[in-house]
Amino acid sequence: MPVNAARVPVSEAAKQTSSQSALNECVSRTVRRYLADIGDTACAEGLHALVLREVEIPLLREVLAFHEGNQSRAATALGINRATLRKKLSGHGLI
Repeated sequence: MPVNAARVPVSEAAKQTSSQSALNECVSRTVRRYLADIGDTACAEGLHALVLREVEIPLLREVLAFHEGNQSRAATALGINRATLRKKLSGHGLI
């Protein structure tokens, strides 16, 4: 474990989820499970980059589907510029 890292006991982590949103809870539970699975093995690309990549793709796909492929409405819902959305979609191979 890195020098500045601190482990939150599982019981403490469970207490923190009681007031969190369903999305927050889902992410917390999944990250805890991932960390338990890999132990002290380092994530090659970094955990932050991994989580962002894994979350962004389904987020973009679902928001775009919800707005029936309308990129302008999807970009507005995401709070990003339409050009930024197109760049992200293209970068992830979604268009």
